[in-house]
Amino acid sequence: MSSDWISVGRVGRPHGVHGAFVVEDPSDSAERFAVGAQVYVAREPARVVESKRAGGRLVVILDRETPRGAALEVPRSELPEPEADSFYVFQLVGLTVEEDGRALGRVKEVDPGIANDVLRLDTGVALPLVEECVREVDLEARRIVIAPGFTEPG
Repeated sequence: MSSDWISVGRVGRPHGVHGAFVVEDPSDSAERFAVGAQVYVAREPARVVESKRAGGRLVVILDRETPRGAALEVPRSELPEPEADSFYVFQLVGLTVEEDGRALGRVKEVDPGIANDVLRLDTGVALPLVEECVREVDLEARRIVIAPGFTEPG
């Protein structure tokens, strides 16, 4: 299994002169960067003291200095259980993807998209993360079953 720490963003470029910075690749969970929320930088806790949107980007100030490029993380144990039929991206990475009982590869990453996210496999296959394609996600069996027709024959 992967790390016990989950990335929820990265310290980006400074914003203003009071220690604020843009959060790169922020978590989709709005409460993760709400004022008073706790994140970890280099496995050390840091509290969000200011949080706002500027130019459509998330900008925060933490209660301690953070180097640009530092990972913002939370322990896996602090994540709430996902809703039914929902999954965290980190849960999908590494799962085997199957079509008609044939393994297509393992999920290497999940790319966010405008219309839908995309499963990128270690074999180069890209699949839309939509209900029409993904028929079953079985975390215990470590597999994803997709519907026929989403990969090229061969």
